[in-house]
Amino acid sequence: MYILGISAYFHDSAACLLKDNQIIAAAQEERFTRIKNDASFPACAIGFCLEFAGITLGEVDHVVFYEKPFLKFERLMETHLSFVPAGLGSFLKSVPVWIKDKLFIKRNMSRLLQQIDPSWPADAEILFTGHHQSHAASAFFPSPFMEAMVLTVDGVGEWATTTVSKGKGNTIEPVSEIKFPHSLGLLYAAFTAYLGFKVNCDEYKVMGLAAFGSPRYTGLIYQHLLDIKDDGSFCMDMQYFNYCGGLTMTNNKFERLFGAVPRKPGETVSQFHKDIACSVQQVTEEAMLRLTSGLYKRYGLDNLCMAGGVALNCVINSAVLRHSGFKRLWIQPAAGDAGGAIGAAYAIYYAYLNQQRDVSVESDLMQNALLGPAFTDEEIREVLTNERLTFMRLAQDDFHKQVAQCIADGQVVGYFNGRMEFGPRALGSRSILADPRNPAMQSILNQKIKFREGFRPFAPAILEEFASRYFSGPDKSPYMLFVGGCKLAGLPAVTHVDGTARVQTVSAVDHPDFYQLIAAFYALTGCPLVINTSFNVMDEPIVCSPLDAIRCFKNTDIDVLAIGRVLVFKDK
Repeated sequence: MYILGISAYFHDSAACLLKDNQIIAAAQEERFTRIKNDASFPACAIGFCLEFAGITLGEVDHVVFYEKPFLKFERLMETHLSFVPAGLGSFLKSVPVWIKDKLFIKRNMSRLLQQIDPSWPADAEILFTGHHQSHAASAFFPSPFMEAMVLTVDGVGEWATTTVSKGKGNTIEPVSEIKFPHSLGLLYAAFTAYLGFKVNCDEYKVMGLAAFGSPRYTGLIYQHLLDIKDDGSFCMDMQYFNYCGGLTMTNNKFERLFGAVPRKPGETVSQFHKDIACSVQQVTEEAMLRLTSGLYKRYGLDNLCMAGGVALNCVINSAVLRHSGFKRLWIQPAAGDAGGAIGAAYAIYYAYLNQQRDVSVESDLMQNALLGPAFTDEEIREVLTNERLTFMRLAQDDFHKQVAQCIADGQVVGYFNGRMEFGPRALGSRSILADPRNPAMQSILNQKIKFREGFRPFAPAILEEFASRYFSGPDKSPYMLFVGGCKLAGLPAVTHVDGTARVQTVSAVDHPDFYQLIAAFYALTGCPLVINTSFNVMDEPIVCSPLDAIRCFKNTDIDVLAIGRVLVFKDK
C-alpha cells in the first residue's frame, strides 16, 4: 500500500511516500527549485518520491494533505472580522490568494497531480488531516515508543497553536489544546521579526544570539505580553501584537514597551538585541518547561514526543529532557511544516486505515532522515566532466582517509554523499566539514564560506561512543536536536559562547559512511568529531544535486569538494 503525504502553501512544502509503514522517500520542494522555504505545490518533490519508488501516481492508494483549508479559512475570516477596520489591509492581501489557490485546494491539487502524471484519475479522492494532527502523527508514529505523551507547539495551524495528545499503539487521542491568537510560536516569531530576522525562517538565529545576552526583559514580557498558568496553559495580551489584523508581527505599543524600533535587516546587532533574544528564549523555555512538567505530573508516562516549529529549538529541548520529568524524549527531525507530509501519511495509515503498529526500541522509522535523492558515481562524474573540473577518484577506504587528512590540514571540505537529508539539518550527506580544534575556523566558515552572521555557532558531529566523554546531554542525538555542555577544552570552533554545542551523534549502524569518515579523522588526530554545518550559503537551500554542490564549491572558499568517491581541489 502506497500513501503520498503532501504539505504546501504556507512554508517548507514537502512530499513523503509511505509503503505500508515504511518511509520510502521524502523531500522538501526548496531543494529542487532552489527557493528557500518554497511554499509552492511540491511537484518536484512528488516527482522524486514516485521515481525513487519506481511507481506511477496511479499506483498510489491514498493522497493526503496535511491540514484542513476550510477550517483555516474560517479562522482567517473570523480574525479579520474581529479586528475591523485594522484588519482590512491583511484581508485584502490574503483573500485573493485563498480564492485563487487555497480555498479550492482539492480541485487545484487534482489538476497539478495530473500534470505530474496523467495516470492520476481526475475524480480520485484526496484526504485531509488536521495541521496539528499531522504534527502529532509525525512525532509519535515514527518514534520508538509504543506509548507516549505527544506535544505539538508551533505558530498556528487551523485554530490550534498548542496541542496535547496521548499516543498508544496505533492511536493518538487528543487531550487539550490552546487556540489562536495565543501562541508560543508566534510570540517567538514576533521577537524574531522585531530583531530584524525573517519569520518562519530565522528563529534559530534568535536562539543562537540569545547566548550573548542577559535576560533583562523577561519581567516586561511576563508583566505585559504573556501570562502562564501553573498547568502550563498561557494567554497573550494582543494589544502589543499586530499579526491578527495587520501585516506586521508587532505594533507601536510593543516598541514603546521595549524602548526601541525594530532592527532593520543588515543593521548592527547591539547588546540590546542580544538581551532581547536572551529574554524571549528564557521565557519560551520556562513556558515549555511548565507545560511539559505539568504533563508529566498529570499522566505519569516516561515518554514524550514533540513536533511543531518550536520543537526545533534545541536549547528548549535539552531543558525539557533535563527538568520536565520525562525520561525519554523523541522529536520529529523535520518538526516544522515539512514534517507534516510525513505525519499526514502516517495518520492515514494508522488512524484512517486502522493498521496495526509495532515498534523497535532500538531505532525510529526516520532512517537518520536520509530520505532524499542519491546519485550514482557515473552521474556525478558526468556532471564534473561537463563542468570541466579535474578530479581524483579513490577507493572507499582511501577516500575517507584523504578527506580526513584534508580536514586535519585545516581545509574546508564540501561533503556530498548518499541520500539527501529531510528536514532543516545537514547530517553528514550534504555537509560542510572542518576541524573543530582550529580556533579560527568558526570565523572562517561564517565569513568566507557561509556568508552569515558572526554570532552563529557550528555543530560537532561525534562518533556515538565518545559523546558522553565530550558532552553532557543524551548519549544519542542523531538529528542535532539537543545541546550539551562541552566537558573538554580544545574544541573552540564548536563551543558556543555559553559553553554548549548542538551535538550530532553518529552511529556506525545508522550512518556508516559518515561514521567511517569521522573514524578516519579520529585515527589521524585523536579527535573523534568534526564540524558539521549545512552545505549551502545563507539564504539558500541545502544543496541537492551534484551541480548544486559544484556551484556552491565554486562560489565560496571551500577548499575541497568530496563528492561520491571523488575529490576536487580548488587550487587544481
